[in-house]
Amino acid sequence: MTVHSFHLAEVARLTGTRTLLSPPTPAAVPGLDHLECLSLMRLGAPVVSPDRLQLRRLAVFAQWQDDAALDRFLVRDPLGRSLAAGWHVRMEYLRRWSSITAFPGLPVRAGAWDQDEPVVAVTLARMRMPEIPRFLHHGRPVERLVRDHPGVSLAVAGFRPPRTISTFSIWHSTRQMVEMVHGRSSVSDPSRHAAAMRERERRDFHHEFATFRFRPLSEHGSWEGRTGLVPGSRAV
Repeated sequence: MTVHSFHLAEVARLTGTRTLLSPPTPAAVPGLDHLECLSLMRLGAPVVSPDRLQLRRLAVFAQWQDDAALDRFLVRDPLGRSLAAGWHVRMEYLRRWSSITAFPGLPVRAGAWDQDEPVVAVTLARMRMPEIPRFLHHGRPVERLVRDHPGVSLAVAGFRPPRTISTFSIWHSTRQMVEMVHGRSSVSDPSRHAAAMRERERRDFHHEFATFRFRPLSEHGSWEGRTGLVPGSRAV
């Protein structure tokens, strides 16, 4: 069964740079469908800041043919061993909005879910380079909204130069995530996400953009000394 994973890890600077320049491919990693490597960013950080490109902190989002393929990668591959020393979550695909070439074949919707169960959201975008200043202007308030939302257990973003951006967030419930998207959360200025989406519809920031929803299946390792980042789970 296809499984998705999201990883966070501290790596050597050379490893981070090499991985961003030449990420693993299905030809080199048996059982891998696709893998995105990104430099971790701190949500809401100033535009010009070391926190916007952290070469020693990697975020990796991948699709695998099965759990065994991911297990082999974490044991046998040099990058995989670096990621195994960090944290990752394995996920079941549920739904997408829009699509991106790197992940073909995913249905619009797969299965059902409970509004009160934990959920993981991943966005992946290929930016239009001239639109990046506009994107940052409208996107940073949304970054802070998600980062500080009481329904979020973990929220990070990643960047792979020159134009790939991703966000990853774990929510206590699907209901809280949906309320945030539609501007109905009980927080200060809850309409920030909805306003940014209207601006994107007015003039798109991206060549490609997709949002994916997942059910967390299992959590492994720790991140910044934290475990149990998926509500109700225990790290393996």
